[in-house]
Amino acid sequence: MEFEPRSARSQDTHKKRRIWPWIVVLIIVAILGFGGYKGYQLYTAHQAATDYTAVNPKSTKKKEIHIPAGATTTDIAQVLAKAGLVRSTTPVLNYLAVHGAENLKAGYFQLSKAMPIKTLIAKIEAGGTSYPLNNTHAVIVREGEMASDIADEVAAKTKFSKQDFLKALNDTTFLTFLNKTYPGFLDSAIASKKTRYKLEGYLYPATYDITSVKSVKDLIQIMVSTEYDNVQPLLSDIKKADMTTQEVLTLASIVEKEGVDAKNRAIIAGVFLNRLAINMPIQSDITVKYALNSDKVNLTNADVQVNSPYNLYKNSGLGPGPFNSPSLESIKAVLNPKDRDKDYLYFVANLKTGAIVYNHDYAKHQAAASSLESINNQVADEASSKKSSK
Repeated sequence: MEFEPRSARSQDTHKKRRIWPWIVVLIIVAILGFGGYKGYQLYTAHQAATDYTAVNPKSTKKKEIHIPAGATTTDIAQVLAKAGLVRSTTPVLNYLAVHGAENLKAGYFQLSKAMPIKTLIAKIEAGGTSYPLNNTHAVIVREGEMASDIADEVAAKTKFSKQDFLKALNDTTFLTFLNKTYPGFLDSAIASKKTRYKLEGYLYPATYDITSVKSVKDLIQIMVSTEYDNVQPLLSDIKKADMTTQEVLTLASIVEKEGVDAKNRAIIAGVFLNRLAINMPIQSDITVKYALNSDKVNLTNADVQVNSPYNLYKNSGLGPGPFNSPSLESIKAVLNPKDRDKDYLYFVANLKTGAIVYNHDYAKHQAAASSLESINNQVADEASSKKSSK
């Protein structure tokens, strides 16, 4: 018996049947491989997006960044990424989405690659400064700084000595020149008696370019001129308040140190104005520290009895003049006090949280102070310990 050979068509069909399973297998492998690759991509993307660790935990260098007022969370993430402080904007935005972004503040910050995102955000929430921190070609007057502190900055950044700077603040000829240049602005300062420095409080908080400054008096004039430019629009309000420029700046310098934000500074200004209205002493520790020329944290009973016109525990009124360079915010707080109708005469702050309790009644004030005594003593002790360890 003879068999006829299979046709070419039947052979091709048989081959195709053998090849198809392999094709199917290859397709399945390809799909699984692509899916696995995509899965790996998604996994690594998720890991990167939630990687909140420090870029370089061993880094010891700090980099200054500036977050402008009104910056969005995307803007802030881009600033951090551009500075190399984070790997990308994504983990920053994810972190903020999870933990909230309501308390981010503008300013200048000194940050490090050794800081995880949690720490970076905490620093930004704590707030920066309104001036650059690493500018070697500028003199910085910080809000609430005394003339002696400013003189230290001048001596460190310029060829002018601390003594020359402070001496110029009381130079009679120089003061006369400034008074003529800014008419009506320095009258009350020059007329004031027993001031330590005539221009204390008139050196506006700002960053000053010193590249073209030729003399210490030139630098001081720039500071006074900047103060004048900012306060001059308020001179009519100062007159309406029945106060001199010296009195407003003096009270503002106390408010600057006693208050922590615009709202509380305005209320504290009202408390002090209420005291002044009944000839009650201001009784601010800020004034005693200035009288003692000391920044000690805890004042003793002997300290508050120091014989000085600046000691507003012993003396009523506002004393000779400002205790530091107040911010424009504090000046406006004095001119626009809040809650004076509540007749507050006392306040005590929780030094740990910053919360302030206001009272008209002295007994209630004493009770509030007693309830915070332990916390405040602990905070003061920690602050003293830090100072002594420096």
